[in-house]
Formats: sequence, C-alpha cells, structure tokens
Amino acid sequence: MLTLGNGYLAARGAAPEASADGVHYPGTYLAGFHNRRPGPDGGEESIVNLPNWLPLTFRPAAGEWYAPGRCRRLHEHRALDLRRGLYLRELLVLDPDQRRTRIRQRRLVSMAAPHVAALETTLIAENWSGRVEIRSGVDGSVRNANTVTEPGTCGRHLTGVTCGMDGTDVVWLTAATTGAHQLVAVTARTTVTGGGPASRRQVGEAEDIGQVLALDLHAGEPVVVAKTAAVFSSRDRAVDEPLVAAVEEVHRAGSFTQLLAEHTAAWRDLWNRFRLDVGERHAWQLPVRVHTFHLLQTLSPYAGDLDAGVPARGLHGEGYHGHIFWDELFVYPYLNLRFPELTRALLEYRHRRLTAARRQAASEGGSGALFPWQSGTSGRDESPSRSINPVNGEWVVDYTGRQPHANLAIAYSAWRYWETTGDLSFLAASGLELLVGTARFWAAAATYDPADDRYDIRGVTGPDEYHDGYPGRPGQGLDNCAYVNLMVAWALGRAAEAYAIVSRHPGAVGWRTIIVDDEERRRWAHIARRLRLAFVADGIPAQFEGYGELAELDWDRYRRRYGDLRLLGSLLQAEGDDPNRYRISKQADVLMLLYLFSAEELTALVRQLGYPFDPARIPDIVDYYLCRTTHGSTLSRIAHAWVLARTDRRRSWEMLLAALGTDLADPAHSSTREGIHLGATAGTLDILQRCYTGLEVRGDVLRLNPLLPDSLDHLDCVIRYRNRLIELRIDHHHVRLATPPGADPPVTVLIRDRPVELAAGTTVTVGLGLPFTEGSHPEAGE
Repeated sequence: MLTLGNGYLAARGAAPEASADGVHYPGTYLAGFHNRRPGPDGGEESIVNLPNWLPLTFRPAAGEWYAPGRCRRLHEHRALDLRRGLYLRELLVLDPDQRRTRIRQRRLVSMAAPHVAALETTLIAENWSGRVEIRSGVDGSVRNANTVTEPGTCGRHLTGVTCGMDGTDVVWLTAATTGAHQLVAVTARTTVTGGGPASRRQVGEAEDIGQVLALDLHAGEPVVVAKTAAVFSSRDRAVDEPLVAAVEEVHRAGSFTQLLAEHTAAWRDLWNRFRLDVGERHAWQLPVRVHTFHLLQTLSPYAGDLDAGVPARGLHGEGYHGHIFWDELFVYPYLNLRFPELTRALLEYRHRRLTAARRQAASEGGSGALFPWQSGTSGRDESPSRSINPVNGEWVVDYTGRQPHANLAIAYSAWRYWETTGDLSFLAASGLELLVGTARFWAAAATYDPADDRYDIRGVTGPDEYHDGYPGRPGQGLDNCAYVNLMVAWALGRAAEAYAIVSRHPGAVGWRTIIVDDEERRRWAHIARRLRLAFVADGIPAQFEGYGELAELDWDRYRRRYGDLRLLGSLLQAEGDDPNRYRISKQADVLMLLYLFSAEELTALVRQLGYPFDPARIPDIVDYYLCRTTHGSTLSRIAHAWVLARTDRRRSWEMLLAALGTDLADPAHSSTREGIHLGATAGTLDILQRCYTGLEVRGDVLRLNPLLPDSLDHLDCVIRYRNRLIELRIDHHHVRLATPPGADPPVTVLIRDRPVELAAGTTVTVGLGLPFTEGSHPEAGE
C-alpha cells in the first residue's frame, strides 16, 4: 500500500535499510517486463523483481549499520502523500551507545520523468557528534519471493550482473533476464549536503555495488543525503543502450527539490483530470482517493507508450505473476470517460496478441480467436495447471484457466470504447478484428440442434470459479452458461454491426481488408437468435444447464463452523467434498450480466433469443443468486454493488464500502502484500462515476439517470466525452453540468430521458423532479 509508481516504473514501500526478510520486501517493477523460468511445459512467466535501487543506511564510526532488528526504534511514522505522490517517513533510533539519531525521508517515483526515482534522507544527531558513514548502493542479488504460495516463478530471474562507477557520485548495475535475456540498467547518484567534506569509497560484491561516504555529524545539524536513480530496459522505445541511457538520465536529473516540483506538477494535472469527490468530510473520500492514486500508479498516461496490459495486481507486487486476466473489464469503463487514449493503447496490447489467440483457438479445434485466461509477454496461455489449497496447503489441479469467456470481455471492452469515444480509426484498425475473431470462435463453438432449432455451447465455464464441471466430472466444463450464451449473442451482433459501420467508411479501412460474407453474417444472426438458455424458475435464468438440479448447501452449518466463507470452495475441497455439487457461487456470474448491461439491454437480449423476460423479475434474480454467493473474488462485490443500486441502495452502498476496503481494511490478513486488486480498485471508482450517476453512452447519446445512495449528499467528477470535458455535480435533487470555453459544438445529454443541450463554456442545472422509486425497473434509462 506504500508503493510508488508512474505507470512505467514502481517501487514498493520497503525501508531503504531493509532487505527481503519475510517482513520487508523491496520490489522494483517495470510494466510488461516479464521473464520465463525453466520448468515443465516450458516454465512459468512472471513479472521480474528488478535490482533494488533503494539501499541506504548509516552508522556512527565503528558502530553497526542501521538495519531492521538493530538499534532501538523509539519512534517511527510513515505517510503517503496522495496529492504529491510522496512517501514520507520519520524515525528516531537509539544505538547501544545511547546515541539518538533522527531520520527523515522523502521518496518519489517521478510522474514527470518516468525513468527516474529519488530518495531524500535527512540525518540529525540529537545527542552526539562525530564521524558517520553512509552507505548507498544498488542491489542486483534480488529474487522473486513475494508470492510464496506460487513457487513456479519464485527464485532468480536475473543473471549476468555487472556493475561499476561513472564519475565520483554515480554507481551503475546491469543484468539480463535468464530467459529472453532482456537487459535492465539501474544507476544511482548520491550527493550529500551539510556535515563538511565527505570522503567516498566503493564497496560491493559480485552482484551489488555501492559507495560509503564518511563525514562529520554535529549534534542538531542536519545532513541531507539525496539519492537519485534511473532505470531503463531493452524494451524501452527510442533507447539504443539501456546503460548509456540510464547514466545520462541520472546525470541530467536535477536536485530532489527540482524533481519534486516537476513531479508534483504532473500529479496536479492528473488529479484535475481524475477528480472524483464525495465530500471532504465524508469518511470514504480518502479511500476513493487512495484507489484513484494506486490505479494511476499502474495505469498512468506513460502506460500508453508501452506494450503492456492491465495486470491484476498492479505494479505493486508479484501476485498472479503479474499476469493479465479479465480485470480490464472493470477498469476500461472508468478510463473511457477520463483518458480514453490509454484504453485504446491497452486494447492494442490485446490486438498485438491476436495471432497467439488465433493459434490457441486452432489448437482447441476451433476457429477465430481465443484469448487465454492469463496472458503475459507473448500472448500464450500462462494459466497454472496446479495451485495450493489455502486451507490445507495441498496442491490441487487448477481448472480456472479454462475460462474462454476472457475473449468476450475483450470484445465487450473494444465495443464500449468505440461506443464511448466514436473512435472510428480504432474500430477499423483493431476493434473490428477483435470483434470478428471473437464472433468466429463462438460461432464455431455453437452446435446446432435441429430438433428444437437451438444452438448449444457446451464444455465451458463462466466467471464463477466454483463450477468447472458437473458433479464427478471436474474440469470438463458446463453446458449453456447463461453468462456465456447471452454474451455470445451480444458479441455476434456487435461484430456484425462493427463490420457494417466500417464498410460505410472505406477511407478508414486499413490496407488489409477483413471480409465477412453474407452467409457468415446470416449464421451469426441465426445463432444470436437461437442460443439456448435454461431457467431454474419462472423468469430466473439458470447459471448453466442443470444448475437447478444441484444440491442446496447448508449455509447455516458452514457459517457456524467457519464464519467467513470467502474460501468456501477450498473448504469443501479440504473436506473431500466438491463445490460442483452445490448451488453456490464464488462471485457474480449470472448477475455479471446486470453489471455489463442495462435492464433494457438485458431484456432485449433474452427476448431476442425467443424467451419471455419481465424486467420486473430482476430483483428476484438478484436475490436468488446473491444469497448463494460467497464473494470469494474481490471483483464480486463490485458487480453486486452495481446490480443492487436500483433495488436496494443500502445494500449496494454496503457492498461498495466492502469493496473500497479490499486493500485497506485488513491488509495483514489478505493477499494485498502480493499487490493491490486493480480491478476492484477501478471498479469501485466506476460505481461512483457511472452507476450512482446512471451515466451511460448508448445509441450515440450520453445519458444520466442519477440515484445516489442516502449516504452520499453529492458527487463531483470530471468526465471526457468525445473530446469534451464535462464537470458533473449531482445531488439528490439536481444535476449540474459545466464545460470550459472552446470551439466544440454543443452536445445533447439525456437526463432521465429529458434532453439538455450543453454548449462550450456554459453551465446547466437540471432539477431531478420526482424521486426514482426504489425497486422499480423501467425498461429504459437503467
């Protein structure tokens, strides 16, 4: 939670005097910088813990170097300055000779210069004077050891370490990854102000390098040590040689004060663009800003220049090996209305791996494109075949990688980006290929049953990871998952629509034309109208065919026995039981449809398949599945907070608060030490931005249908809709929209189906009229 990053580079909040010891874990990561260690099936790939640029400590002459467990800490305070992106630390230590030394530190990872990080340390001898030595260096002996339960990628990822000095105050270190031999270079410049002239000597062993500076310390007089680091890799653009670039960058970097001023100015601009306020006195304003801060540290504008995706655990640790899952589904909607260029760049990460997705589809006997559940550098499937049961520590077969709905999430994200931005160049160049590749895979996967003119999709799994097969047939998948089939029906329609849109704009078409003939489009349309759905009761779609025949769990018994049931699947496995036997869910599955689609859209999809559907039954659908869900995934409460927003605002707000606390409430007993939960981080912000405001882009129209929870007096944010900045202020009675002066033509906004024209440089306030009746589900505007 004390990680600092800028979208390119991130450094965990470990103390500079600490090494990895089970409590402290220094970690430095670059976005998209992965390595594959040798092993079965070609080994496993992970984000790489890079050489540690932080090491800095001190000792009185002839004393011990200060480190954890040495000397007595009389006081320590750490703080994260969100506004400036600054990590602050102060401690007072007492050594065995009763010398008291106060240490003040400021740390940044520059948002103005993405390759630069800096640490300022002020030493004050409170009750002594004398010679002091300061050791500063770079440690290349680091290992990946943050995820002890995932040993496949733990260990040494770097080799060929070389190091040296450049001038009197700069040390450098280079290394290469053990697999692809990608180079990384880290340089560090150390300067001292105060204390008189300092002598320097080089220290270090084969895989680390540093300097020891010796100078006189006088009681009460501060000595300031400034350490500036630069990190480059062979993956960087416009860089000939990483070491040359790193040495030049660190020499050119200004003082810590200058770096901080530039860094603060960059953060100020980011905060202006990503402002989301619920009131300074509101208890959850700070968590909202913490989530915004950590999201931007992983996905800043600099991430748009990289070939990197959306890592499930940010750049904050090695959880899930730094792999890319479907979490982007919860991230892009927020970015689309703030920094759409970044969404496009991240979708291009997927597009560049389309060839690998086509090969994966072909390897499974299909066509089109199938993106893997976990992705990394090349786009090959990085999903593990085994994992540890956290309850009993036993290894079990892991079938979670068999979730082909990942490519449906990518297709959904590509279309929603186009719908929000109107970016025709993206749709023609990349979006259409993603949509058509997805459509072709699922059209081939659907099998036709002429007896009742229905298509079946068999042997797949949806978002709920508790069900990977039928009882006694684990890992073999399920038939006619409601989430999958309805998403497929939607994706087939969007692929055909995208093809029609691009065909009307021949000038936007790239040099290679995608051909979808009439016969293929007719088959897509037929499948999209005749996919099979199962139902557990009148109007309630079954999670999959046969779900209603599964046993009900004795929830009271398990709650009495275990209390917290977030690990219910693992608990059942540890007992020798099988989660596939029960009507239980780890996370939202059917209800994900209500997260992704409005009530109007979902109603139209179900009716399109030829089934009756009454949107008034939506509260019953929510209740049916919510009471059978354990929220074993951090993403679950995001979806449930959304679907409850219009039927039970109190429970929706409670779900949102639980999601906001994912990484904050109890990090000591969660997996936050392995990285933040980026999907939950962005998803909570998006609930405030889109769900409670009723903000939707549909049919080339921006719509607002606000319904704030009672716990929120108002909500202020800035959105960017088709290159127009719009400031929103929403309370329980009014909506205020304002745009800055400019040359943009007016834009029409529908506020509860009431059109409002918003011209550049104007402010419009609209009364909301009669309150929305909780529990109602009109077919429009949801």
